[in-house]
Amino acid sequence: MSLGLSVPLHVFRFQVDSVTEDVNSGSASSPVVGWSAAFAECTGLEATMEPKAIKEGGMNYGVAQRAGQTSFATVVLKRGICKSASLGPSSLWQVFNGLATGLYAPRMRVTINVFDIDGSAAIAWQLDRAMPVKFKFADLNARGGGEVGIEELHLVHEGLSATAPVPLKIAKS
Repeated sequence: MSLGLSVPLHVFRFQVDSVTEDVNSGSASSPVVGWSAAFAECTGLEATMEPKAIKEGGMNYGVAQRAGQTSFATVVLKRGICKSASLGPSSLWQVFNGLATGLYAPRMRVTINVFDIDGSAAIAWQLDRAMPVKFKFADLNARGGGEVGIEELHLVHEGLSATAPVPLKIAKS
């Protein structure tokens, strides 16, 4: 799924693409609900492992440390644009509204591509079984362009991994 934005993209350094996951298997299903947008800011790409201290009798110099449960921070994307409403906020709203009304609980596989200053893809992060817990549309302005704005999007997820970046595809005007 390509965003198809035109140059310059120097402010929007993060391209975010999503497809709906099958709730039962966790694998990507046909992209019935998918969205794509570019964002200026991304925070919360973080994983924390809780250490478990094991006290052993006779071991008087410290305790043994073991790996505990891993938790993930909420990813917050700010100041986003989407060229097509059908691949952006309206489909994202379908997922959010379905969750909020108890209709269904789809999860998304979200890929966040990070771009260098020259526009080449540097790294990508994948959020597994993500779901939107908050989003705020940008203020509406009749003088603006044809882009659809997302002021803020909060995603909770159940896994974070590095993945191969997808090259930026610039639409020819």
